Amino acid sequence: MTKHEFEVNMTCEGCSGAVSRVLNKLGGVQFEIDLPRKLVVIDSDKDVEVLLETLKKCGKEVKYIGTK
Repeated sequence: MTKHEFEVNMTCEGCSGAVSRVLNKLGGVQFEIDLPRKLVVIDSDKDVEVLLETLKKCGKEVKYIGTK
């Protein structure tokens, strides 16, 4: 599996909770959320576009940083 790093404009626990919910619904991914640094690292074989579109469902600005 590949680790993909995303910057997500999260400001609180509610924001990180929304990210967790959309990623858990997607399934087949493992992820870590670093709220202070506004980073989400996703371990998945899914296409980057799928991951990006899924993260955007949380309602926050999302930017793909690259593989880790």
